[in-house]
Amino acid sequence: MRIIFMGTPDFAVAALDALVAAGHDIIAVYTQPPRPGGRRGRELTPTPVHARAAALGIEVRHPLTLRTGEAQAEFAALNADIAVVAAYGLILPQAVLDAPTHGCLNIHASLLPRWRGAAPIQRAILAGDTETGVCIMQMEAGLDTGPVLDKEWTCVAEKTAGQLTDELAQMGGALIVKVLFDLPAYTTTPQPAEDITYAHKIAKTEARLDFTQSAEQVLRQIRAFHPAPGAYFAWQGERFKILAADITECAGQPGTTLDDTLTIACGSGAIAVATIQRAGKPAMPAADMLRGFPVPAGTQL
Repeated sequence: MRIIFMGTPDFAVAALDALVAAGHDIIAVYTQPPRPGGRRGRELTPTPVHARAAALGIEVRHPLTLRTGEAQAEFAALNADIAVVAAYGLILPQAVLDAPTHGCLNIHASLLPRWRGAAPIQRAILAGDTETGVCIMQMEAGLDTGPVLDKEWTCVAEKTAGQLTDELAQMGGALIVKVLFDLPAYTTTPQPAEDITYAHKIAKTEARLDFTQSAEQVLRQIRAFHPAPGAYFAWQGERFKILAADITECAGQPGTTLDDTLTIACGSGAIAVATIQRAGKPAMPAADMLRGFPVPAGTQL
């Protein structure tokens, strides 16, 4: 099929690769414009999808908006059979949704209608969901409201957002290839009108650990924000990201260290920090950091 691919982060790269490997003709890739990045934060850095498409020799477009008549005309002029969208980051106007022969299909990282919106993977972990998955959805004007063609499940278990993103990206790539292989055989199923939840964009303030919560919920924060933005606590004017921890049955004043190995009391239970990262330092086992930077028992974080 003649496909326009629309995506931005690493999550979308797996689907692009899967479509290319399946022999589809990717006639153009749409992605977000390059943003300042690099070590100094000044160099314009292309998105992961942009970089991968360029390496594959595919034309890349990165308009700031698709709402102008010019942008919509350029999109329609590609005469695509279908557009495949994966975490693109721009709202698609109706003229864009209607331009390809078979419309636009979205690879969404949740079991719709649960977790419509921008951060479904992190929200699923934070909410304590036991399962999640990917849906292939026919796009319409509403936010992730379109009917579903196919879906697959996976367990959330103790996975971090990074691990779950990688897994769902591979699942999504395989599933979109499966759907496009026999598209006429698929019928769309409207999403249920009940059990709708919204995965609002993650705010930076949410990454600060709240030790008044249960140890289980604190651990969910750590997993949901790993690898980015990183769940952290502050002490002596410095931020410390906790990358991995275990739950213990210890108890104490929330936010207080209960020993000299960085066991931290929570609203109920406690966490024993396994991997930590000081600002500007590499990640390391907590025991290694504590040898050169002790945090004594009774410290209020």
